[in-house]
Amino acid sequence: MAEMLTVPRADPADLAADGSAALNPPHVPAAAAPLLRAERVAKRFPVAGRRGAQLHAVDDVHLEIGPGESLGLVGESGCGKSTLVRLLARLLDPTEGSIEFDGEDLAAIPAARFARLPQRAAIQMVFQDPTDSLNPRFTARQTIAEPLALLAGLRGAAVRARVDEVAAQVGLPPELLDRFPHQLSGGQKARVGIARALAVKPRLLILDEPTAALDVSVQAVVLQLLERLRRELGLAYLFVSHDLNVVRLLTDRVAVMYLGRIVEQGPSEALFRAPRHPYTRALVSAIPGQGPRIRLAGEISSPIDPPAHVCRFASRCPGVQDRCRREMPRLTPAPGPAGARRLVACHFTD
Repeated sequence: MAEMLTVPRADPADLAADGSAALNPPHVPAAAAPLLRAERVAKRFPVAGRRGAQLHAVDDVHLEIGPGESLGLVGESGCGKSTLVRLLARLLDPTEGSIEFDGEDLAAIPAARFARLPQRAAIQMVFQDPTDSLNPRFTARQTIAEPLALLAGLRGAAVRARVDEVAAQVGLPPELLDRFPHQLSGGQKARVGIARALAVKPRLLILDEPTAALDVSVQAVVLQLLERLRRELGLAYLFVSHDLNVVRLLTDRVAVMYLGRIVEQGPSEALFRAPRHPYTRALVSAIPGQGPRIRLAGEISSPIDPPAHVCRFASRCPGVQDRCRREMPRLTPAPGPAGARRLVACHFTD
């Protein structure tokens, strides 16, 4: 199990009236029409030196994100999270499946062409390491301005005005805008990356481990910034992180991924309080204070040409049964209270 960074969880009683003292996302109605809907999304890569073999990085994924909603995506390293978010951001072409954004199937548009279309502005991404994702030859101002010329068609004074506006939104002082990345701290570089993503006024922000490369003290500040921006701008988030406490605080719903497939989805608090899938139970048990740690035995199944009729978790599941080796479980509503909002891919969730 991947090691997770833990942060203190805020007590709801300690929140300020405006929610600024801690990360406390607003409730998003379940009936809201999806902003993004992914159906049967898959991505397979050829395996070098093995003719015809394919690595199933993402397999049969179904996801929805509503306007203004924050969806967390969690799972072990190598489970396919980064590949999935790059598919949803249209940085990669899916092998199969549809990715609808506001009713338009973006998967039908090749990623290379999509990068030049106005729709690109609606989905922006904040990457894991701000140092690696910033051009060392660009100042902060040039970095933030670049997508404005490419995607919004702004020029001259309009670009400068928008850069100043978005820099103020993320708390980046004007005197830092003419500095290069090596002249900025980790937190300042993170703010530049966020400002670059916000510059073109997106509706969905994909955050791929946005604070993983930062010191713990800086992480809390950046996470509070992201939550404030979400409230003020009405943004939807897809938030990828290994830190389950942060996911619990910053998201409305969570999707749990294992070996390229979504194995459980549900409201964040309900999922963390009572996980239904055996893998989710093991993942949540790694959070300090969650009770006895569940340590998984067995070997992780190979993602190269996995059998279609076997549960991907069968080789490590403490409750595996014969049916698990004969039939792939589908993501279906879980029985019990609020089952319509809990989806679990397991034959034995009772």
